[in-house]
Amino acid sequence: MQITDVRIKLLNIDNRLKAIASVTFDDEIVIHDIKVIEGEEGLFLAMPSRKVGNDRYRDIAHPISSPAREKIETAVINKYNEEFEKQSSVETEPVTEENMETAENENE
Repeated sequence: MQITDVRIKLLNIDNRLKAIASVTFDDEIVIHDIKVIEGEEGLFLAMPSRKVGNDRYRDIAHPISSPAREKIETAVINKYNEEFEKQSSVETEPVTEENMETAENENE
């Protein structure tokens, strides 16, 4: 199975949860609600889960093999970094007449 699409929703909240991802495989199957979390050793993923019992959670979908997990983690974290960089460059780009004109032309 090949990853054919990764979508990231960046979260602008001040905690460890940084984004929510959806990963599509072979343009046929998608897994939603994969969490991108900032841990002590960097970013990691938490697969979608549901609460079972009082305080236990069980994954709804998850990779079975280590290579599959690594492939998903790499794709999602790379996409997260790409989207984070885009957002950071947009936020820090100074407003000039040139980029105002470009934005106006794009909206026409």
